[in-house]
Amino acid sequence: MILIVDSGATKSDWIALDENGEQLFLTQTLGLSPEVLTKDVIEDRLANNFELSKNREKVSHLYFYGAGCGTDRMKVFLKGIFKDFFPNAKADVKEDTYAAIFATTKVGHQGIVCILGTGSNCSYYDGNQLFQKVTSLGYIPMDDGSGNFFGRKLIRDYYFHKMPSDLAHKFAASHDLDADVIKENLYKQPNPNTYLATFARFLIENKDHPYSKGVIDKGFQQFINNYVMQFELATKVPINFVGSIAHYLRDELTSVLLRNDLIVGVIRQRPIEGLVEFHRSNM
Repeated sequence: MILIVDSGATKSDWIALDENGEQLFLTQTLGLSPEVLTKDVIEDRLANNFELSKNREKVSHLYFYGAGCGTDRMKVFLKGIFKDFFPNAKADVKEDTYAAIFATTKVGHQGIVCILGTGSNCSYYDGNQLFQKVTSLGYIPMDDGSGNFFGRKLIRDYYFHKMPSDLAHKFAASHDLDADVIKENLYKQPNPNTYLATFARFLIENKDHPYSKGVIDKGFQQFINNYVMQFELATKVPINFVGSIAHYLRDELTSVLLRNDLIVGVIRQRPIEGLVEFHRSNM
């Protein structure tokens, strides 16, 4: 049995294939980012999934693509956990950027591949190798244009009284904006980046409001300026995206890309389908 995993900060999609590439089961766990979760939390999330627990000894290969897996230390950390949970499996751990690449860009083709979900990332793929210009420092100083970026913006604007009153009333009615609740989630609970990203749904649902349009436009322009334009070939190759923010704000994102003379490529909400196609073709 082969397990293919696309793990973001919020959730992880798991697909099991047999030796012929036929799907055995599809399941989900919460996100397994090693940068923000302890060993115990990750082990609990694995153990609490019925399909994974039932089939843990049947897995021969695990292909894990995850947020927070960009350093050797994090890869070794996760491999140790997987070795204990899947005792007969050979684990291959890569950062989630590779999932985005394999899901949107054919081997041998060039492209810039971006992640716009709970977090954000951007890489250049020359058809064979991955190149990055920006080293991520995590969700607090970076992640431009992401769900947690927009969530942080909404909370700040609400508390600094910069959000229009009509939208502020709707925002307060749809979320618990008590200061103690926000601080509890940001500083005492796990996954503060995921918590921030939950507020981005409000922005998506109210994307036609003039305030929202401005926030979205500036956020995407900031992402393009700081990430995409780092690459010399930015205006020469397709710009591909995966992630919920890119998917649900596809029209707004496309508008900003075209304004910057960029080539709009593939936009997928989740890379897992493309990952399965990739691994089936390489079995």
